[in-house]
Amino acid sequence: MIGGIGMPELLVILLIVLIIFGAGKLPEIGAGLGKGIRNFKKATQEEPELAEKKTEKIEASASGTEKPAS
Repeated sequence: MIGGIGMPELLVILLIVLIIFGAGKLPEIGAGLGKGIRNFKKATQEEPELAEKKTEKIEASASGTEKPAS
């Protein structure tokens, strides 16, 4: 069960999508959805790393000893 949606509801949604887009478009839709999820995960992982690098840079400049750029 995903967020209150059970198996019968998912099957109805899949059937509606199949009727609207047809069987030929489903692989394209799935690929696009997969790319979107992958990009979202990548962005959420990069954000904390970027914030940590900025924090280190600010701390280094505050103490007067900057690290060499890598």
